Amino acid sequence: MFEKVLIANRGEIALRIQRACRELGVKTVVVHSEADRDAKYVKLADESVCIGPASSTLSYLNVPAIISAAEVTDAEAIHPGYGFLSENADFAERVERSGFSFIGPRAETIRLMGDKVNAKNAMRAADVPCVPGSEGACRTMPRRSPKSHAASATRSSSRRRAAAAAAACVSCTPRRRCTTPSR
Repeated sequence: MFEKVLIANRGEIALRIQRACRELGVKTVVVHSEADRDAKYVKLADESVCIGPASSTLSYLNVPAIISAAEVTDAEAIHPGYGFLSENADFAERVERSGFSFIGPRAETIRLMGDKVNAKNAMRAADVPCVPGSEGACRTMPRRSPKSHAASATRSSSRRRAAAAAAACVSCTPRRRCTTPSR
């Protein structure tokens, strides 16, 4: 069991992890942005460390700042919570390489489950029932350019069909002309 866990998340997610840690007798360290310094989860934590400005990219997704916060507070493990870095295999590896325990799946498992085709193959290999469907990656049909849509419709001598075909192209918008060369 850990004596101190750093929670690398915010808000209700951090509060739920804090509650579980408290029930287990584990001290908590929360990281927070400048904007969250007066948040309930920060006030209820045993310790807190500000890791950056309000932007989550510069704070809650700032891996070096999170690792540094764990180091300066002598945390033994890092709990990513939900979202943010919880499904980031590189983060899980970095936590482990830095000498902390990652509370969550191993990096290899995160990578495997992050790829639907490989995840489904792994589940079949483990005799886990899977929903029927495609066997492997689906191949997508190449899309015709709007000019080729328009050209084929014009050949059938219908300007209205040509306009409709060009409008149906996913590359075109009413404000932007299609620059996709016709085939």
